[in-house]
Amino acid sequence: MTVHYHKGDLPADVDLGPLVAVDTETLGLSLTRDMLCVVQLSAGDGDAHVVQMNRPDYDCPNLKRVLADTKVEKILHFARFDVAMVEKYLGVTMAPIFCTKIASKLARTYTDRHGLKDVTRELVGADMNKQQQSSDWGADELSPAQLDYAASDVLHLHKLREALSKMLEREGRLDLAKACFDFMPTRARLDLAGWPEIDIFAHS
Repeated sequence: MTVHYHKGDLPADVDLGPLVAVDTETLGLSLTRDMLCVVQLSAGDGDAHVVQMNRPDYDCPNLKRVLADTKVEKILHFARFDVAMVEKYLGVTMAPIFCTKIASKLARTYTDRHGLKDVTRELVGADMNKQQQSSDWGADELSPAQLDYAASDVLHLHKLREALSKMLEREGRLDLAKACFDFMPTRARLDLAGWPEIDIFAHS
């Protein structure tokens, strides 16, 4: 694994191809309180690019261009949060996407364990270290442990997408999953607009 640490923006000469794994790190899990601090990406080649945001201006045109490119599919785990954070702070809509958490819930109905660590262990055979999950991502300099953690969150997503796609196709649920993925930007905007836990499709 090679981790490339970038301050402020993704270098213009980085080519991540048509299928990019994406994750974010924030100060916390509140869309209204906590700021976007880090965006990490991988082309599935064993390398990870960890981009530390310039807050509060978020001047990162190269990163925004990759995330907004509709010819580039973004693979995420629990895309609902990342899509909302990127829309709020970078002003771009991530689409098309493949959410491995949604895919897992639709395909792996034999379990209720759909966290990235559990899905990766079963489908890829890799044991992820989540120790740095709760750390100060707003620090001026990210530690080697933080960089390794951030990188690990995107390094297995391509393999997860492949494995889960096969399961979804086998069970006849791939089209249903794609419809859920297409709805994700709207779901994220509902979260940002104040409907995070309200089921607008419910009768009451």
